[in-house]
Amino acid sequence: MEVVQTNFAPQAIGPYVQGKIVNGLLFASGQIPLSAETGEIVGKTIEEQTTQVLKNVEAILIAAGTNFDNVVKTTCFLSNMDNFVAFNEVYRKSFRGDFPARSAVEVAKLPRDVLIEIEVIAAV
Repeated sequence: MEVVQTNFAPQAIGPYVQGKIVNGLLFASGQIPLSAETGEIVGKTIEEQTTQVLKNVEAILIAAGTNFDNVVKTTCFLSNMDNFVAFNEVYRKSFRGDFPARSAVEVAKLPRDVLIEIEVIAAV
């Protein structure tokens, strides 16, 4: 197992790591729309927050030596499914080829009351 750590994504705010590589797969912890530089929430809309989350995910992918083309599964947690269409418009722009397998669910609450959290599994 190899721990993935980068200063270009927010530092863990609890007892977990940004990601781990196991048997050629990156298991990245869920990312919320925090600035890596300030630790503050970026954006008020689902579009702004999704953009920041995907920026954070990309930083972890790069640190692991991979990219969005190798993401095989995402799990997307939305605070409100009414944001699903707008979320999808931003999400789809991160993937050039085939989309990964995905689960998208509405949850009662996310850390720091953000609108979106995304975790990924990617081939390394």
